[in-house]
Amino acid sequence: MTVRQLSSLFGWPRPITAARIALAALALARIYSLPNHISPALHVVLWIFLVYTVPLAIQNGWQRGAFGLLALFGDTVFFLILAGFWADVMPWLTTAFYILLTVEAVAFFRPVEVFLVVATCCGFCLLVPGSRSIALARTAIAAGGMTCVASVWKRRLERDVTSLKTHLLETQKAKEKALESERQRIASDFHDGPLQSFISLQMRLDILRRLLERDLASGLEDLRQLQSLAQSQVRELRAFLNSMRPADVDGNNLMASARRTAEHFQKESGIPVTFLGANTPVGLPREASAEVLQMLREALHNVQKHSGATRVAVAVDKSDRGLELSVDDNGRGFAFSGSYSLEELELLRLGPASLKRRARSLNAEMVLESRPGRGAGLKFRIPI
Repeated sequence: MTVRQLSSLFGWPRPITAARIALAALALARIYSLPNHISPALHVVLWIFLVYTVPLAIQNGWQRGAFGLLALFGDTVFFLILAGFWADVMPWLTTAFYILLTVEAVAFFRPVEVFLVVATCCGFCLLVPGSRSIALARTAIAAGGMTCVASVWKRRLERDVTSLKTHLLETQKAKEKALESERQRIASDFHDGPLQSFISLQMRLDILRRLLERDLASGLEDLRQLQSLAQSQVRELRAFLNSMRPADVDGNNLMASARRTAEHFQKESGIPVTFLGANTPVGLPREASAEVLQMLREALHNVQKHSGATRVAVAVDKSDRGLELSVDDNGRGFAFSGSYSLEELELLRLGPASLKRRARSLNAEMVLESRPGRGAGLKFRIPI
């Protein structure tokens, strides 16, 4: 965000424009009410300034590149003329215009340009003789110092705003990417799980109808098998819906939340789970803790969905190297054999994609061990 964009955001152009025109018009009205010894040159200068100000005000010209510098230069010259020739005649106008000049410089320009304007005005006021000029110089130095400080502070604020804006855009992109990835994962899980089961159920029902027409006893036996299939589909849908719910994080006690997750999985799936882990605080932020629990739920869901396991072991342990999470089962294992790190899994395009993505988001280490026919194991090490 540039200086001029920030200035426009706060609505500064119009008030400053109106103040410039009002000062010139008020000064003209004032000098026409004074005695005739007022120099005609002051009339001319004020009229030139008024005529020069109005077109710029209509177009907001000083906000556009070279026109902005030209307007700042014109305002500075006008102040120097007032300070040099009419500071004694109209001191209030000179002081008021200097304040307007400093406000304009801070609002629309960088610290270098502000310092240059302030230094020029203060130096000129110190060189002009007269008591009024000394008082004006004091005012110029005091107001100029505050102007320079305000300009530096404003510049720092602009950098902070720019940094926050960049961070916000990056966060929005990361959020959109995460949402898209989660949609793809849900669609994939639903397609490979409940949808396939319902398609199978539909086909079996059609076969059952034909079988009942020919052999009632065989049809009733097939009906019992379909009932078992429907029950397994209900369990699978419950596990699927459970994996979609937000992780229930018990404050800083991630161990207790992980234990409840394992117990809930055992209750829903009917697969015995052995949980190892002490109920001690881990020290992970809440967002990271929720992500760890989601990893555990997805790993257990994959065990129920694909492995055919009859036992699962879950271990959560805090060590000097970080939080260690492992899920081992005695199921079929993967089609491949061996132990693979996260980098190797990505290179070979193996392993569960959503768990690999979550491990990367936590900057965690991941190891997948497959023992075809004898089970599989997943291990994560999350830095604390």
